[in-house]
Amino acid sequence: MIQTTNKNGRTKPLVSIILPAFNEEAILERNVSLLYDYLAKYSDLYTWEILVINDGSTDDTKAIADSLANSIDNLRAYHHIVNRNLGTALRTGFQHSKGDYVIVLDIDLSYSPDHIEKLLSEIETTQADVVIASPYMKGGKNTAVPRLRLLLSKTVNFMMRQASRLNIYTFTGMVRAYKGDFIRSLNTKSSTFDINTEILLKAYILRARVIEIPAHLDWSEQQKLGKTRTSSLRIVMGIFNGLANSFMFRPYMFFWIFGLLIFLPSFYMILWIMIDAIQYYPMTIETANGFGHRFALAISKVFAERPYSFIVGGTAMIISIQLLSLGFISLQKKRYFDELFHLNSTILKKQLNS
Repeated sequence: MIQTTNKNGRTKPLVSIILPAFNEEAILERNVSLLYDYLAKYSDLYTWEILVINDGSTDDTKAIADSLANSIDNLRAYHHIVNRNLGTALRTGFQHSKGDYVIVLDIDLSYSPDHIEKLLSEIETTQADVVIASPYMKGGKNTAVPRLRLLLSKTVNFMMRQASRLNIYTFTGMVRAYKGDFIRSLNTKSSTFDINTEILLKAYILRARVIEIPAHLDWSEQQKLGKTRTSSLRIVMGIFNGLANSFMFRPYMFFWIFGLLIFLPSFYMILWIMIDAIQYYPMTIETANGFGHRFALAISKVFAERPYSFIVGGTAMIISIQLLSLGFISLQKKRYFDELFHLNSTILKKQLNS
C-alpha cells in the first residue's frame, strides 16, 4: 500500500479521487476548488490524488483540466480524443489510480464532498471492498431530483434488488469507495453507465464485501444549470436496460418465473380436459372396446366440444416446459461463468501483484 505518516506517526493512506468530466467547462474549476478546500480538512489523515478524466469534451474542459494539472501537484488530467462514455472513463481512472482507496465522485458535486469522509470511514472500519453512497436506502435523501428521473432510477434499482436478492438499494450509483487493489484487478467490459452494475455483479461473483451508507443526492445546482430534463425515450430505455441488467444477476429466475406463470394455466386447462374425458368414459362402453380405444373416444368428444382448450393448453404447456428447461441450462452456464471469472480474476490479480 502507498502510505506516508503524519506528525503523530500515523500512516496516511493515499486516496485516489476520480472525476469523470464531459463538457463541464462551466463548473470544473470551481468544483475542483471546492473539493480541495474540503480535502484540506483531512490532510493529516490521508494523502490525496485527483484524476480528472476528460471524456472527449467538445468545450474547454480539456484546457481547464490541463491548467489545473499544471498548477496543482497532486492533480492529473487524462483525455479521451472522442467521447467513449462513462464505463471507459472510469476504467481509465482506475488504471491510472495509485491509491490504497479509490473514490469516484460526480464532478457536479450532486453528492457533496462530505461523502468522501463517510465513505472512507466506512471502508476502513468494515474492511469492505466496495462502499456505495445510496440515496435510496433508509436514511438516504433526494433533493430537487426530477420526478420522472427519480421514478426511473428507483424502478430500475428495485428491479435489480429483487432479481439479485442482494441487500443493495442503489446498483446504478457512481459515487463509491473501492479498495484500490480490488478495483484495479477487476476486469470490466462495459463502456456505458452499466459499468456500475457490472462492478457489483462481478464483486458478487468474487464474494467481495459490499456495503451501502445513506447518502444525499442533491440536484439543486443542476436545476440552476437546466440539466434536469429526462426524455420519455430515456425512461423507456432506462427501464429496458434495468431489466437487462437484472437478468444478468440471476437469468434462470426469469425463465423459471415466466415458465411457471405459463405452466399453471396450461396445467389447469389440461386438467379439466382429463376430468371431462373421465366423465365421458362410461358413455363409450357401447361404441368401443378396450381402455385405450374408449379413452381416446372420450378425448375426441371433449376435443369436439372445446378444441381451443387443446390448442391453447397444449401450446402453453410446451412453451412452459421449454422455459423451465432454459432456466436449468442458464443456471448451469452461469455457474460455469462464475467459476471461470473467479479463476481468471485470481490469475490476473497475481500477475498485477508480481
